[in-house]
Amino acid sequence: MSDYLVYLVEDEENLSEVLKAYLEKEGWNVKAFHDGDVAREAIVDKPHLWILDIMLPGTDGYQLLKAIKEDADTPVIFISARDQDLDRVLGLEMGSDDYLAKPFLPQELIIRAKKLLNRVYGVSTQEQKKIELNQYTIDPIGRKVVDEEATGETLVDLTTKEMDLILLLTGEIGKAFSREKSSNMFGGRTTLVQSVLLMML
Repeated sequence: MSDYLVYLVEDEENLSEVLKAYLEKEGWNVKAFHDGDVAREAIVDKPHLWILDIMLPGTDGYQLLKAIKEDADTPVIFISARDQDLDRVLGLEMGSDDYLAKPFLPQELIIRAKKLLNRVYGVSTQEQKKIELNQYTIDPIGRKVVDEEATGETLVDLTTKEMDLILLLTGEIGKAFSREKSSNMFGGRTTLVQSVLLMML
């Protein structure tokens, strides 16, 4: 998959431009921020990956990381030129998925970003086409579900974990999956999740 949305937060504009160019060469949609406060307002966009500098004007990288993880379990790569051991430990404790110490080669960031994206989103489930299920259209790449019967093709409000579960289950349609197991594992989930389960039983 190449249609990832990546948010880069780096206050050094020259470095930001270089990194953005390398990331875009992978076919990813990249948006760059130079201010932590502005980046914080974009958390609601739910990109596939955040790349954060720690030292930022306004909201710093630590505060931004905390806000990102509170909203959704989106993968984050920390970059910093400060004390490596301290930043790495603090970042990982707060939920960062990877860390790069400046200076680094842009190619190293690309390699780490690819591995992280593939680990989190996979390659097989995310490259499939949109899935039609009753009145729902499931978009694995865009990570969204549309209720076609609702007025204006309404997006279904799902948590990150529920979306992950939907993608997991749609990849299992047609395979043996006991009703008892589904009840134990996924009881109390949304109607959409239940619809996917019924397709599997």
